[in-house]
Amino acid sequence: MEVNHEHVKLTAAELGYMWATYLSDSMSICVLKHFLAHMEDEDIHNLAVHAVDLSQQHVETIRGVFNREGIAIPQGFSEQDINLKARRLFSDVFYLKYIQNMSKGGLVTYGRVLQNIYRSDVRSFFSKCLTSTIELNTESTGLLIAKGLSTRPPTIPYPEKAEFVKKQSFSLEGLGRRKSLTGAEVTHLFANIESNYIGTSMATAFSQVAQSKKARDYFLRGKEIALKHIKVFRSYLEMASLPVPMSLDQEASQSTEPPFSDRLMMFHFQLMIYAGIGNFGVSISESQRSDLAVDYTRLVGEVLKYSEDGANIMVANGWLEQPPMSTNRRDLADK
Repeated sequence: MEVNHEHVKLTAAELGYMWATYLSDSMSICVLKHFLAHMEDEDIHNLAVHAVDLSQQHVETIRGVFNREGIAIPQGFSEQDINLKARRLFSDVFYLKYIQNMSKGGLVTYGRVLQNIYRSDVRSFFSKCLTSTIELNTESTGLLIAKGLSTRPPTIPYPEKAEFVKKQSFSLEGLGRRKSLTGAEVTHLFANIESNYIGTSMATAFSQVAQSKKARDYFLRGKEIALKHIKVFRSYLEMASLPVPMSLDQEASQSTEPPFSDRLMMFHFQLMIYAGIGNFGVSISESQRSDLAVDYTRLVGEVLKYSEDGANIMVANGWLEQPPMSTNRRDLADK
């Protein structure tokens, strides 16, 4: 039965998530279009075409809902933020890893979003977003494996019998630090190193093409922070004699010709920062070593300060688009 949504107002969650999705997908369209202009590998090219098509569908659907509801369409990002004639910024290998990393972020985001959606048309939209992102992640992961480019997380021994923890030192390093890691701890350490290496490569390339000195310095500072975090994470894996992912900085080109506006690149970096904070939060909740949880908590504080500085740069340049806000009743009363 077709449901009439005419008298069902969007909740704050539904409005906020659709608004944020519009901005991120309009950005993705610009980024992927420039990638497509330089891709040489046919398989990776086809995957990127699929990714662009999904983002375009999302933008069109959200625009349709906002028009029907009388909601102002966000400015987002457009052809003004992209120069398709600019030289390639990365290798095809990086483009593939970027798409897979992007799909990982989508899986986390849409899974969280759906928990707070009640209107059936919006729920259907985000359900389709999740399903299509699962397909994109499956395709990108399969392509990485087929091309011998996948970096599988480490393996750990299979348990031979059920056991129970006998010492508090399982979680409290002060009583005898355990040098082994749980499967969840290994997973998050490895994944956080991978995502930070994506970040260092983006920072390297963006710093080469940024027009604003403040944006350029911001990207370089982000690279320093990411490398420091990688050093912390890899120390845990190395102590447990486990392998670590490799850097992707060599996949960035030497181009200094800007393919994207500084506004787009700063927004992209902010999205990566927010995703990283979310990853650290999940890592804390699933880490049973107190020293590891303390390190994650300390690093989150550093990333939050870095994110605030980035937001200040965007505000100062008029680049930060304001999201939908609740009513400020005090202001109304004062007026």
